[in-house]
Amino acid sequence: MTDLVVNGESVTVDAAPDTALLWVLREHLGLTGTKFGCGAGMCGACTVHVDGQPAFACLTPIDSVAGSAVTTIEGLPGAEDHPLKRAWVAEQVPQCGYCQSGQIMRAAALLEGNPNPQRQEIVAAMSGNLCRCGTYNRIVKAVQRAATEA
Repeated sequence: MTDLVVNGESVTVDAAPDTALLWVLREHLGLTGTKFGCGAGMCGACTVHVDGQPAFACLTPIDSVAGSAVTTIEGLPGAEDHPLKRAWVAEQVPQCGYCQSGQIMRAAALLEGNPNPQRQEIVAAMSGNLCRCGTYNRIVKAVQRAATEA
């Protein structure tokens, strides 16, 4: 049994200590916004926040986050009214959409630490997340837009 705080709620999960956080979120807690992409921490589709920092949920065993605050796309403050979500729609970022929850979570961590990033800072911060559709320019524009609206 592992105690976690997920999206502000305390939960106890009955899973092996080395179970990836990704599978705990999706299979045990029904939070399917966090996606499985590669399982090797190379694509970023599974990005969540652990104590405010972006983390690859596919590589994070639950015993390493016991007692930590985990935030998924479902727990991003403001729900659908979050500046990043509005900017994603306004800039028409998603194409297939599969990577977008991880992209938004990475961008949210960036804006939390740097509320007015320059283009190169956005590109560098987002480099851990892949978009197979190649919407990188729209992602940068959406992060810039969200920074001005936040």
